[in-house]
Amino acid sequence: MVLSIEKRMELVKRNCQEIITETELRNLLEKKSKPVVYIGTAITGRPHIGYFVWATKVADFLKAGFKVKILLADLHGAMDNCPWPLLEKRFEYYSVVIRGMLKSAGADLSELEIVKGSSFQLQKDYLLDVLKMSTFTTVHDSMKAASDVVKFGDNPKLSGLIYPLMQSLDEQYLNVDIQYGGVDQRKILVFARENLPLLGYKPRIDIMTPLVPSLSSSGKMSASDPSSKIDLIEKTADIKSKLNKAYCPEKETENNGVMAFMKYVVMVKKQDNKEKFVIERPEKFGGNISFSTFDELEKNYKEGKLHPMDLKNSLAKEIDLMLAPIRKEFEGKEKLIEEAYPKK
Repeated sequence: MVLSIEKRMELVKRNCQEIITETELRNLLEKKSKPVVYIGTAITGRPHIGYFVWATKVADFLKAGFKVKILLADLHGAMDNCPWPLLEKRFEYYSVVIRGMLKSAGADLSELEIVKGSSFQLQKDYLLDVLKMSTFTTVHDSMKAASDVVKFGDNPKLSGLIYPLMQSLDEQYLNVDIQYGGVDQRKILVFARENLPLLGYKPRIDIMTPLVPSLSSSGKMSASDPSSKIDLIEKTADIKSKLNKAYCPEKETENNGVMAFMKYVVMVKKQDNKEKFVIERPEKFGGNISFSTFDELEKNYKEGKLHPMDLKNSLAKEIDLMLAPIRKEFEGKEKLIEEAYPKK
């Protein structure tokens, strides 16, 4: 079924925080039947449930008739402190876990392509463009662009300054119309829009979604902080344990990672499948309650009609169902996990 421009716009804009620019997006959809969008992820820490936000948006792009390229950025991973000897195993790990997550998110993978960064980033023309861009990029501008993405530390490495130059050029060499990412990517996306034309390349459209807050009340979910996130191959008991401890203050939705995950992932999936989110609870606490939309759930939560622990218990079951097929993908691949993420 061919969707109207309005329906495609609606799918792309759903749960987005910012689009640069919406006018350019509409013009693109009017002129091109199958636009190309990409999202890149550096193969560093182990992916967690926060990745489901962009997996859900990838599913939206696919439903809206886009071709989607997922860049597994191995060289970017090295530039952001992934040890070089682990790159190949990390790439293998990400290849398995990302596909499993996308399937779980309901994405149709027929128009999806996974690209390894080093498959084109070592080509002569690409590297020449990196050098060209470095001649008109200041240290200040490059560091500013990468500041929300790269772990610079107290003694920054040169690799972190190269990072945004390469991410900018990825748009050109992947031949895409749009770069999509979390809002933490904004500075690099704007950097690319400003600098690609200096090399004679067109600026791309940028689409950003919010980040899911940490489960531990500070910042975003992070692979480097186990208490802040749930791994994509987390065991059932550990999912429940982590959610039981999660920051989820009664009646408060601000900086609440549990509610954010409900909004950007669970309720999107439920609505698309025409299902309700059911919270099971004893009769003495009001009995079972179900929600068709996030707005309904949020209203009840803010009014104190839904207790955090009841929400957590039901969400734990939902996440466990989402992760079950991903865990299954890793049965028999325990050695890969150990090789990609050796214990220190």
